[in-house]
Amino acid sequence: MLESRQDMLCRIDEVSFGIIDLTLYLDTHPTDNEALTLFEQYHSERKNLLKQFEEEYEPLTVDCVNIENSEHVGSECQYPGQKHFHWVDGPLPWEGGAA
Repeated sequence: MLESRQDMLCRIDEVSFGIIDLTLYLDTHPTDNEALTLFEQYHSERKNLLKQFEEEYEPLTVDCVNIENSEHVGSECQYPGQKHFHWVDGPLPWEGGAA
């Protein structure tokens, strides 16, 4: 488990970069088994990291927003105990929310 919000954001960035790089490679080498395996590993890790980040802080992508689980109280939750669109939880980029 990563220790801080910043550590998690950095790891998500690293894994995301790996996925993008592998995607470009796989566009021209679609049957490379080693690259396919690595892509699957990074893809799985990214999904897990995004889920973990959403549970501990707030969703990073709109794909992580789960209305059914919006009563979750993260560290930046503005509406604790209330069902809400938790995309609004956490600082916005212009409020220092970017990594």
